[in-house]
Amino acid sequence: MGSAGSAAWRRGAVLAALMLAAFTFNTAENLPVGLLPLMADDLGVSPTAVGALVTGYGLTVAVVSLPVAHGTRSVPRRYLLAVLLGVLAVASWVSALGTVSYGPLLAARVATALAQALFWAVMGPVAVGLFGPRRRGRVIGLLSMGGSLATVLGVPAGTWLGGHGGWRAPFAVLGVPASVSLVVIAVLLPTSRPQESPAAYGAAPDRRRFLVVLATTALSVTGAFAGFTYVAPFLEQVSGFGAGTVSAVLFAFGAAVLAGVTATGPLLDRFPRATLAVPVAAQAAALIGLSAGGADQVTAVALLMLLGASVGPVSMATQSQVLRVAPRRTETALAANSAAFNAGVAAGALVGGGLLPVVGVRGTFLAGGLLTLGALVVLTSPRRGVALATERPVGTTEA
Repeated sequence: MGSAGSAAWRRGAVLAALMLAAFTFNTAENLPVGLLPLMADDLGVSPTAVGALVTGYGLTVAVVSLPVAHGTRSVPRRYLLAVLLGVLAVASWVSALGTVSYGPLLAARVATALAQALFWAVMGPVAVGLFGPRRRGRVIGLLSMGGSLATVLGVPAGTWLGGHGGWRAPFAVLGVPASVSLVVIAVLLPTSRPQESPAAYGAAPDRRRFLVVLATTALSVTGAFAGFTYVAPFLEQVSGFGAGTVSAVLFAFGAAVLAGVTATGPLLDRFPRATLAVPVAAQAAALIGLSAGGADQVTAVALLMLLGASVGPVSMATQSQVLRVAPRRTETALAANSAAFNAGVAAGALVGGGLLPVVGVRGTFLAGGLLTLGALVVLTSPRRGVALATERPVGTTEA
């Protein structure tokens, strides 16, 4: 009994460390958004150059996710995760050095992006492999909750700290949770060959279904970011919010992301189809609704919260589906999904930026909604989506 309790405690501690690491990586990725003016002034560069620290980060993850996952597929995950978290901690502290200029800061960001690309590929199989097959959805939900907290807590707190202690202070702080995660994983995660993990391979491998999920990820993320990239000017120009109020509205958006992820996580195993199709449909409705009715402030806030409550579950549900239908190793499949996600972020920003001077900020949200509808068509069309429609929870027999 004591041995079983000790094993359960170790599994819980490792899962908590992975949640903390996901929070830290996501905060590190998006922190320059909140610190952009401070960083630009201190480093003597343009706001566009600081913005490149975010867009370049995402593009790096998109490009390298699949190659690095394939190249490290035989490395024991205990050692690999320890190295990745060590890179995160060191890069955060390098970014915080008072003597660092734009060049070394960019190098530190690239190193962090490389570590994050591999972390998101291996985190899911490691975490779900610690628990039974019927708990995979709940575990993915908890990991997603850790990542979502970066939007609600990490970036706002880092922005506040940067305003009071300088932009380097939040980066210095980020090294602490990275180090805590490193120690817990290095001490408690068992050492084994990755291919021996219970989650090393898909529960119901299907190449066609896997491609459907990848297409859904790419189209839905492109749609979300075609509009959301320009949410601040939308709220000011269309909804009529003052600059000081926009941050409060965005906090409500972040809270809705966390609420959506929290509510959806326990349902992933029971309703694998609905937990992906429903959020994609809700995201499309929110984006199109904002384009049509965003001039009313109450409507704008409600629809923005619906958008938040949708985008988190979409990301979480696609990861859960990838773990189910991966045609080969799950970390390679998750790396492909991560690449599709980050490519969608970049493509969405480019699509929105191209449309902005032509159709205005309302038009970017309409375009985002139409792209998301495209994702829904791919997901639910008889030839492509029927496999998702006939899925059963993990652990049951499929015909």
